Amino acid sequence: MDSDQPVVDPAVTATADDIAAMRIRGAATIADAAAAALATQAERSDAATPAAFERDLRASARELYETRPTAVSLPNALRYVLRGTEGDTVSALQSSTVESAETFRAELEQAQSKLGKIGANRLRDGDVVMTHCHSTDALACIEAALESGTAVEAIVKETRPRKQGHITAQRLRELGVPVTLIVDNAARRYLDETDHVLVGADSIAADGSVINKIGTSGLAVNARERGVPVMVAAQTIKLHPDTMTGQTVAIEMREEAEVLSTDERTAIDGNADGMAPLRVENPAFDVTPPRYVDAIVTERGQFPPESIVTLMRELFGETTAEPWDTT
Repeated sequence: MDSDQPVVDPAVTATADDIAAMRIRGAATIADAAAAALATQAERSDAATPAAFERDLRASARELYETRPTAVSLPNALRYVLRGTEGDTVSALQSSTVESAETFRAELEQAQSKLGKIGANRLRDGDVVMTHCHSTDALACIEAALESGTAVEAIVKETRPRKQGHITAQRLRELGVPVTLIVDNAARRYLDETDHVLVGADSIAADGSVINKIGTSGLAVNARERGVPVMVAAQTIKLHPDTMTGQTVAIEMREEAEVLSTDERTAIDGNADGMAPLRVENPAFDVTPPRYVDAIVTERGQFPPESIVTLMRELFGETTAEPWDTT
């Protein structure tokens, strides 16, 4: 069928709702679900003309994108699939879209394993690795090293206020890695016992800046002073191509309750007569400049941070306009 209004398949809307409600969460899981939804849109399309098909597909991508516009893996998945959509007939467009989505999902499934093997090459037997926050990409490097017979130990920062480091510590212990769990402010002291700092990334900008859990930047600065190399493990779905055109990366501010409980806030306010007000800020991420990063490890290889823009252009083009916004 064909009309002036775009037709979005209900399965796409259901996926968008699940992403928005965080029933689908995690960078790779979100990217996989978005690609699968576009494939479903293509397979079920009743568009009568190629123009109508492309309009409906863009509308589907836009609906998915608007659920979590700051989750960089989501728009990257949409870009990949839409860049592979080509053909002069509805049938050809359907086939190419489905094929593009399937290729993306297959590469995504293998990405972390490939990344891990590449990152493991930087680790040597007996190395001590310091981690910050919880990153399955970073853990993949350690796991691959262990599988190759390389023994490592870990110093794990708690990563307050949510203590994601406890998750990392538990996972490493399950892998048989001896772990020393430290409070965040002790990192500088323990860098003298560290051979590598290994972190993940929420996103990576075109200039090689790394956006990751708050505290990463300070750790990287201290590591550079101590001569400890910093390795960032991140799948290419974490690259932020919008930054090639000057867009900055927004830093999420988390809820006060992660820092002060409701009871603590009530007690403070109840004893505040004559005092200045107390404001709590809880940024989720910070930005580590590329000069403090030794290598960014992806499933496509390892790169000095300053050259990551070349990989972005190869994967995404120049991205002067988003494919779901074109007419």
